Amino acid sequence: MEDKTYVEDIDRSLYDFRNADEDAYRLKDGLTEEIVLQISKEKNDPDWMRDLRLKCLEIYQKTDMPVWGPSIEGLDMDHIATYVRKNTKMADNWDAVPAEVKDTFEKLGIPEAERKSLAGVGAQYDSELVYHNIREDVAKLGVIYTDIESALYGEYADMIKEHFMTLVPPTDHKFAALHGAVWSGGSFVYVPKGVKVDIPLQSYFRLNAKGAGQFEHTLIIVDEGADLHFIEGCSAPKYNVANLHAGCVELFVHKNARLRYSTIENWSKNMYNLNTKRALVEEGAKMEWVSGSFGSHISYLYPTTILKGDDSTMEFTGISFANTDQNLDTGAKVIQLGKRTSSYMNTRSISKGGGVSTFRSSIEIRKSAEYSKSSVSCASLMLDSISRSDTIPAMDIRTKTADVGHEAQIGKISDDAVFYLMSRGMSEEDARALIVSGFAEDVSKELPLEYAIEMNNLIRLEMKGSIG
Repeated sequence: MEDKTYVEDIDRSLYDFRNADEDAYRLKDGLTEEIVLQISKEKNDPDWMRDLRLKCLEIYQKTDMPVWGPSIEGLDMDHIATYVRKNTKMADNWDAVPAEVKDTFEKLGIPEAERKSLAGVGAQYDSELVYHNIREDVAKLGVIYTDIESALYGEYADMIKEHFMTLVPPTDHKFAALHGAVWSGGSFVYVPKGVKVDIPLQSYFRLNAKGAGQFEHTLIIVDEGADLHFIEGCSAPKYNVANLHAGCVELFVHKNARLRYSTIENWSKNMYNLNTKRALVEEGAKMEWVSGSFGSHISYLYPTTILKGDDSTMEFTGISFANTDQNLDTGAKVIQLGKRTSSYMNTRSISKGGGVSTFRSSIEIRKSAEYSKSSVSCASLMLDSISRSDTIPAMDIRTKTADVGHEAQIGKISDDAVFYLMSRGMSEEDARALIVSGFAEDVSKELPLEYAIEMNNLIRLEMKGSIG
């Protein structure tokens, strides 16, 4: 693995050392061409990437704020640092990770999860990966799992250039352009033809700096007939100022391949989570999304799948839990182009303490997608009278041979069910938590055991109102 060489001749006028840790570099708040160029210099970008960053900055400055979703007026880029890094290099040995960073991740279960049930792990702290490793037996299969910046200069440099920000172009929306200008960190995965990775890979993102943004880029290519499960975990401590997450995920699933992408998000409740995820699925291939959203003040999160190839399929299973001071605007989108394509969305949303949960589904079945199918099932659970839950479906069907369905349910916890469980010796709090966990079972059963347990623990903490 090639070591990164950090820039020594930095322009200190661009950095804010007062608001950084003693051993950290933090660019000044705001977004200017000088800051973008400094990030490019820090990353030792090739020329084409530096030019792309500047183009994205120009698009960002000309693009209006999104008009969908909850208001993000509380987010001011003039008070967000776009780049913060520890004064350390990425390690492929856990013992080489700095003690403070290691302690943070060990409290989150890394590398314990790696030892138990993962084929490889990447761990990002603020703007940089601090650890990246892949099991030797998986690497021998030809699987590439590395930080995306190292891949920019390695054997797969042309592959990165060919795919980077093509599924999510900077013109897509304002925060896609922002991401393109200041992206840092993230992972690159390539699974060769016919290779099946039996246990998951995982990347974990920790935004620890106050008033900062995280902009990692994940690029995964699953070649013909290959199979992969990738898990993404996210967390951050709570501060009294806004933090921003505007990452990007681009997934390419080739002919007859399968990719499962699972996410467990536990951002702090001062976070604006404006992430963009998109997958392109070829003939006979399958894309599976599993999504759990438990944190952030505001979320815009709508993973999109393009079913390009004939007989390609998509499944989306998601859950969101909106608590006090949270407005989670989540959902999924599918664009079906190939013949006999199939999509299914199954979601659960929970709202409590005045939280607002919105699920948006968008189905586009184009004229070319003859004999295609799509089904959406969403259920919402409101735990009190001051919370809110909305379902907003959109369908654009251009062929008469399509089969499309949508169902939605909104309800509350049954007092009889709570009474029954309490009569069997449970406290009211535990009874309600158990019912909510059962409501979320469709998601938890799709996760590996350790992550299903983590998700149920998050639900219990949310029920107690103890997640910051």
